[in-house]
Amino acid sequence: MGATTARDNLVHFCNVVMELYGREYLRQPTYTDMEKLYAHHEQKHGFPGMIGSIDCTNFPWEKCHHAFKAQFSRGDHGSDPFIFLEAIASQDLWIWHAFFGVSGMNNDVNVLQQSPIFNDLKIGKAPDVSFVANDVTYKREYYLTDGIYPE
Repeated sequence: MGATTARDNLVHFCNVVMELYGREYLRQPTYTDMEKLYAHHEQKHGFPGMIGSIDCTNFPWEKCHHAFKAQFSRGDHGSDPFIFLEAIASQDLWIWHAFFGVSGMNNDVNVLQQSPIFNDLKIGKAPDVSFVANDVTYKREYYLTDGIYPE
């Protein structure tokens, strides 16, 4: 298959996925969704105010152009280039945020600084869904990160 045909088919596939699943799954949580996430995590795990798990992982980039190889590699990961994926998932594996393509030279903290996940918070559009923990009221939710996977 030619490059143009492959790209056109990928765009068509992505559009169909968005049309079929976008309204329910490929969206940020609403106020109601956040309240349900709060309730679930508090009841099941004792984590009031948590709305999901956030983590970064890397994917090997086998077809990385030689000119970009150093930018997408990191010494502690070997010499092969890779791209970061940051994702947030709820308890039922509803992945409602994915940020893909950050340079391999970054780490989890640098990826968060580049991520659009906090854009709504920065511009004052984030939902105000408060929660109480240890008799202290907090205005915003939080994400559980690192060490979140069962063994």
